[in-house]
Amino acid sequence: MRIALVTDAWHPQVNGVVRTLDTVVRLLRDRGHEVLVISPDQFRSIPAPSYPEIRLSFGRASTIGKRIEAFGADAVHLATEGPLCIQARRWCRRKGRPFTTAYHTQFPEYLAKRTKLSPRMFWPYIRWFHRKSEAIMVSTESVRAQLRSERLGHVHHWSRGVDLENFCTDAPPPQAYEQLARPIQLYVGRVAIEKNIEAFLDSNQPGSKVVVGDGPALEGLKARHPDVHFAGRQSGRTLAGYYAGADVFVFPSKTDTFGLVIIEALACGTPVAAFPVTGPVDILTEDSGAMAANLNDAIQRALTLDPGACVAHGRTYSWDASASQFFSGLVVQDLRPHGHMSRRFLAKALFARV
Repeated sequence: MRIALVTDAWHPQVNGVVRTLDTVVRLLRDRGHEVLVISPDQFRSIPAPSYPEIRLSFGRASTIGKRIEAFGADAVHLATEGPLCIQARRWCRRKGRPFTTAYHTQFPEYLAKRTKLSPRMFWPYIRWFHRKSEAIMVSTESVRAQLRSERLGHVHHWSRGVDLENFCTDAPPPQAYEQLARPIQLYVGRVAIEKNIEAFLDSNQPGSKVVVGDGPALEGLKARHPDVHFAGRQSGRTLAGYYAGADVFVFPSKTDTFGLVIIEALACGTPVAAFPVTGPVDILTEDSGAMAANLNDAIQRALTLDPGACVAHGRTYSWDASASQFFSGLVVQDLRPHGHMSRRFLAKALFARV
């Protein structure tokens, strides 16, 4: 099957969306599918206001459409709500091509954090972008319910996974941990205002706080919190060691739809403390994490949990299953003059050919 994936989030960006797309694309290719990725690095771009690490790319609808047609795509997926996907959506609508979309981020809340406007100001755009898709891929039941409340009921479940060979309990912790007072409380992710990291850094639990990641808020947080250990961007086995050697993983974000870092921490045997919001409420169990409106309370309770239960829960998330869920949600164009097939039947038929 030939799949055209259009996305405004791609390398060199480092975030959960890019990791998800990159992993699923690789697995689909391993299964024999052909995947065309249309991404920001292929077009003229400018830095996003207040977030220069993210580039906004401006390809014309006709240019994107020609690439999709030349590729001979059976299915088109628009991964994000940015300018490239807007143009791809425009081309699909003009040509009568079915397409799917995904809701990766609490986009209205994300923009509200940066503009100081109400999240309700941005929901009309979200409804416009997704309403004409054949299916909106969502990672959790909370997001499914939220979109349904916004009159976007055509949703398809697409969960996330963990690289279990890398994220495991035997990953060696960093040497820096030897000098830190216990308990070590860890944050991993983008260092940006929408991640609500201040709520973690302002918590008053004894021990040490560690922040792994990079982003536009990094220098400001360093200046305001000199006692925090900022480790910068980490990846692979080194990142796994930061998880495995910590006593608790703290997830303060209220704008994520899932939180890949949560299940990575669990797979490494590290319990999670979080607010009771979308993502944590869908992932965490009483044995693997603690949620509370007061983050101090959540951290305190998470420190009492059994690492073995965390590992068991984290290992239930599979990238293979995630790739299968993504594939089953795709909608394939039926090119026959008067024919009609369900998307499930079409996907099965095309899958059988490869």
